[in-house]
Amino acid sequence: MIVIGEKINGTRKAVGNAIRARDKQLIQDLAKHQVDAGSDFLDVNAGTPRDREPDDMVWLVETIQEVCETPLCLDTANPKALLAGLKQVRFPTMVNSVTGEKPRIDGILPLACEFKTNVILLPIDDGGIPKTSNSRMVIIEELVNLAKGGGLLEEQLYIDPLAIAISTGTEGALVTFDTIRKIREMYPKAHVTIGLSNISFGMPLRSIINQSFLSMLVLSGLDSAIMNPNDRLLKGTMLASEMLVNKDRHCQTFSRAYRSGALNIHEK
Repeated sequence: MIVIGEKINGTRKAVGNAIRARDKQLIQDLAKHQVDAGSDFLDVNAGTPRDREPDDMVWLVETIQEVCETPLCLDTANPKALLAGLKQVRFPTMVNSVTGEKPRIDGILPLACEFKTNVILLPIDDGGIPKTSNSRMVIIEELVNLAKGGGLLEEQLYIDPLAIAISTGTEGALVTFDTIRKIREMYPKAHVTIGLSNISFGMPLRSIINQSFLSMLVLSGLDSAIMNPNDRLLKGTMLASEMLVNKDRHCQTFSRAYRSGALNIHEK
């Protein structure tokens, strides 16, 4: 599983305060803790007003790169902030995200193509989020064609089938699973990622919901997730799920994680 650590996000109060105060220590600790927990990418979202965001994105990128070499996932809808960040990255990177909305197609996708980054594609257009897997696939097909036409390889595409809060409609997860299966059939070389915690928004016991959802996603074909890598129960669910669908040869990854104490889950 390709893990995209989600915790450096300026919409979180502590992170937003650190960005405003230029508190390097907090940001660097978040980065190192997520890397130590196994993150393959670090999502970087300044979440600040558009006029400030380019400077804040540059500061975040520079601050994180002082302490780790993990690829970054630059998360913004602001082309100026994205360009400023891309000019500073020293390692292969990812752009989060391109939707079917015209400002994203015109402003974000060209930069991902110019810098040859990985890119997350989301099936949203100017009409909003489609309710069916077939209508989501229409947008996904358009975005994949645009990305490939811009010079990106299918392997650089991370397609997000979308997780909608289960509290708004209990059929939503089924649409997500069906969309993943269709993505896998049409684009076997692409990755499938998801903003995992969206599913449990507004519900109690969110951790249980996220764990259950993740195991079903892995069975459907998910191979990447934007998630909290420091959640040991969630990490255990991820590794166990991959083992059970034959993605962990001889159970080695799960066993190594257990022996190292990375899971630290007490058995009853």
